[in-house]
Amino acid sequence: MKKVLIANRGEIAVRVIRACHDLGLETVAVYSQADAEALHVLYADEAICIGEPPAQRSYLKVANVLSACEVTGADAIHPGYGFLAENSHFASICESSGLNFIGPSSKTIALLGDKAQAKATAKSVKCPIIPGSDGVIEDVHEALKEAKRIGFPVFIKASAGGGGKGIRIAYDPDEFIRLFAAARAEAEASFNNPDVYLEKMIVNPRHIEVQILADKHGNVIHLGERDCSIQRRRQKLIEEAPSPVVSESLRKKMGEAAVAIAKAANYHSVGTVEFLLDEKGHFYFMEVNTRIQVEHTVTEELVGMDLIREQIKVAMGEKLKVKQKDVTFTGHVMQFRINAEDPTNNFAPSPGNLEYYIPPGGPHVRVDSACYSGYRIPPNYDSMIAKLIVKGKDRDEAIAVGKRALREFHIGGIRSTIPFHQFMMQDEKFLNHDYFISYIDQLILDGCNFKNVE
Repeated sequence: MKKVLIANRGEIAVRVIRACHDLGLETVAVYSQADAEALHVLYADEAICIGEPPAQRSYLKVANVLSACEVTGADAIHPGYGFLAENSHFASICESSGLNFIGPSSKTIALLGDKAQAKATAKSVKCPIIPGSDGVIEDVHEALKEAKRIGFPVFIKASAGGGGKGIRIAYDPDEFIRLFAAARAEAEASFNNPDVYLEKMIVNPRHIEVQILADKHGNVIHLGERDCSIQRRRQKLIEEAPSPVVSESLRKKMGEAAVAIAKAANYHSVGTVEFLLDEKGHFYFMEVNTRIQVEHTVTEELVGMDLIREQIKVAMGEKLKVKQKDVTFTGHVMQFRINAEDPTNNFAPSPGNLEYYIPPGGPHVRVDSACYSGYRIPPNYDSMIAKLIVKGKDRDEAIAVGKRALREFHIGGIRSTIPFHQFMMQDEKFLNHDYFISYIDQLILDGCNFKNVE
């Protein structure tokens, strides 16, 4: 591997470019017409335009990405997250073209990308799974019988879904029949696959995910958990590690389960095994993200490891140098997603020009971003401006550092989620870690406008 093309944009493209340069690898940035002045274009050794602003005509256009590899002589592709990162067909094309896809094999992506097969894989290694249908279910009458067996409320989930899409919740039999048809129609429209399966709805769960790292020689380790329970409409807003509700013994069990699933799937690269944790402390397998995640930075700061560099080295065939017994956790880490959204107006998108952009600094503060003063945030993509990562010796200190850093973070010209995070740093339930994944949605329903900051 000598030259890596980053098939992505924004802060993750910048992050990958930095890791490649640390390893002495050349980089190629691809960009749409909307991203001509983006930071990843400036930082890469080479840059090539691959299409018009809509992602379907640029970042998602496989032929254009592969043509960019051919033109620049890139011999590897890092997909980042989103876009083509979990597209098994794209990974397969890379493999057959002799390109080093920096991620799991296409077979593993296909296996774990299918929610029903992923659940079966978890079940095969005796990982606790959420009660549900035995795979895909097509007939509405059979589905209703299964729903009654599982017990309401139940989720109707698209087998090929992701990112919170393709999900319906039925609370009774009458509602179920209508929502089953709607879920299949949405799955067909969104994923070109109408298959759905049923899953018991765990009431008031926490969202806990375990970071894994595996090489091509059968070595797999976990790097602890992240608590991602502060989210809106299943989109994460604050992540932290370690989870304030996970004990040492529970951490060990969840970590061992994540490793077992990875081994069963012949996994290599970085990845995340996601779980739901119920109010009684029981965990259940949810899904596997076969890519680097937005919140990988939390784990990096907790364990002192560059996960992107490790991911690239695994793709180059290197063995892991770290064993499970060598992994140590230091302090407490939080990440705040700073998005171009207005939290006082139901998180409405707020694209536009950054009149000024002054990120915070000082001890125990890290900012990952692709923005700068004068940069125009396009309306075509994810609204993320930056990721603010803070660390303390414990959770209270991490919150104190977070308050200071948020106070120092100044953005002009657009609305951002900074006021939301400032609100959360004072919220009693957050401070006492007494919340679950629907907490923010409930606050919004109750009329909270997130303006009550000091």
